[in-house]
Amino acid sequence: MTLDVAVIGAGPAGLAAALNLARARRRVVLIDSNRPRNSATFKSHGYPTRDGISPLELRKLGLEEVLAYETAEHRRGIVRSVTRAGDGFVVEMGEEQLEVRAVVLATGLTEVPPALPTLRAFYGTSIHSCIECDGWEKRDAPLALIGETPDLAERAVFLSQWTDDLVVFTNGAPVVSEAEEAALAARGIRLDRRELDDVEGDRDGLTGVRTRDGGVVPRTGGFVRPRYEPKLDYVASLGLELDLDGLVVVDGAGRTSARGVYAAGDLTPPGPQQLIIAAGNGARAALAVNRDLLGLPQAVFESGPSVR
Repeated sequence: MTLDVAVIGAGPAGLAAALNLARARRRVVLIDSNRPRNSATFKSHGYPTRDGISPLELRKLGLEEVLAYETAEHRRGIVRSVTRAGDGFVVEMGEEQLEVRAVVLATGLTEVPPALPTLRAFYGTSIHSCIECDGWEKRDAPLALIGETPDLAERAVFLSQWTDDLVVFTNGAPVVSEAEEAALAARGIRLDRRELDDVEGDRDGLTGVRTRDGGVVPRTGGFVRPRYEPKLDYVASLGLELDLDGLVVVDGAGRTSARGVYAAGDLTPPGPQQLIIAAGNGARAALAVNRDLLGLPQAVFESGPSVR
């Protein structure tokens, strides 16, 4: 039996897309590898009525809501490939193949943090990656910002809203200019350009950042600026248009450059987003899917890559 839509990924974007499609009486299958990027985080924030909820609990509740609709199905597994077949697609998951009319990509991104041996031990408790999500919990604390990306100075200015005791560590990477360093200093933000050895701490949490020369800068919390990698091998045959960061280019409604393929959430520009924004992207993509399956014209607010 050919289903209407496969939604690949069950984070906020995928759950919102699947929920809205099920409510539109679409036969939708939600495919989830159960490997969320925020699995190490104890609490999610910024989502009305759910502020402070566990990310895993949020996913659980969302899945229960989707499956309350009789036209929705759920598959646990990894999608190996999505290929075009006539007017639809074949989604291959190991031995199982699903025939669908449309596909929503919501698989998010993979985080690649700075290579510090003990960082993962404190990730999700003392150290976070999303300033917007966790800045409030670290307010007024001595914080570190560790990263090797060109936007590090910008992120430091943003983080300074929550603390006036901030040290930025570049780990030896030449990513902060002298002009940016002067601007940071004017805000009371210190810059440490030394290469790092590791972070250190105890059962109570982070206590400092250790530099390669043996020095330790006392800190009780911090943020890292990871690199983000999309994993799109499974849709390589579709020839999707990507931006310079490898993210899937979409129009104002979530349509990709390939007819019948949509994308939402962190996988689309500008990249990592707050949960509520990703969920909104998923709901918006669901609207576009439903309109397109009905053969309705695109709404006037929709613009972006040409669909081929």
